[in-house]
Amino acid sequence: MAGLSNWLPLIFMFFAVFPNTSLSKTLKRDVKALNEIKASLGWRVVYSWVGDDPCGDGDLPRWSGVTCSTSGDYRVVTGLEVYAVSIVGPFPTAVTNLLDLTRLDLHNNKLTGPIPPQIGRLKRLKILNLRWNKLQDAIPPEIGELKSLTHLYLSFNSFKGEIPKELAILPELRYLYLHKNRLSGRIPAELGSLQNLRHLDIGNNHLVGTLRELIRIDGCFPSLRNLYLDNNYLTGFVPAQLANLTNLEILHLSYNKMTGVIPSGLAYVPRLTYLYLDHNQFTGIIPDAYYKHPNLKEMYIEGNAFKAGANPIGIHKVLEVSDSEFQA
Repeated sequence: MAGLSNWLPLIFMFFAVFPNTSLSKTLKRDVKALNEIKASLGWRVVYSWVGDDPCGDGDLPRWSGVTCSTSGDYRVVTGLEVYAVSIVGPFPTAVTNLLDLTRLDLHNNKLTGPIPPQIGRLKRLKILNLRWNKLQDAIPPEIGELKSLTHLYLSFNSFKGEIPKELAILPELRYLYLHKNRLSGRIPAELGSLQNLRHLDIGNNHLVGTLRELIRIDGCFPSLRNLYLDNNYLTGFVPAQLANLTNLEILHLSYNKMTGVIPSGLAYVPRLTYLYLDHNQFTGIIPDAYYKHPNLKEMYIEGNAFKAGANPIGIHKVLEVSDSEFQA
């Protein structure tokens, strides 16, 4: 016994340094959910999912793309990142049984059908990335129940219907990408109440309404840096109140049906770096303040009815798709 007592400190140290080698079992709920997904025909492309335990069992490693953490006496699945492997079929509803998920990334696959309303069960989810799939139907309002969500990527799908105003009750949301879908109706002004939102991309949809409707709430979008509204059916003028978005760096209004003159106040937004006004129906002049702005690198104005003397700023290049970089 004396010999064993000499080894005890080393044993405790081993498990402290290598907690995943402990005897904790993976929560049956998570094992069942992921094995149900594994059995789906469209997931047979994930060849590395060997064995029955997604967190690893004995000599078998943890399944690729699966992140596990220890919670009490059990291991739970906290991350599922399986992307760009040509998974086909409907969004796996069993994912919504992984109640400890903080990150779900299934982008660049071939998922179809709707996002199930059960998605609202994932209360701990921080990142939801489903871009570059073939998902359809309306964006479920139950996403508004994911109060920990900071990043929401739904671009490059076939979602239709209106943008759910429930997205405005996500207090931690920083990045919202809805680019390149079939969304219609007006943009919910309630989105302006998102105190932490830095990037809003709802370009390339079928949205209508005016920019003034979007920023009608006093103190709206206090943290917003990038606003992409291009390739929609927006009308009306550029409101002077837009200058109140003092953190704005990128404003993308290209390819809409907007009219009127460009307000001079916007030229005094200190961080404004890229301004895209092209292919609308704007008139009048471009105030001199835009040409004197210390940070404005690019201003696109072609395809409008500006008076003679209005000139673009910068060397125009083909714009990269705004969703091409995954902000984590």
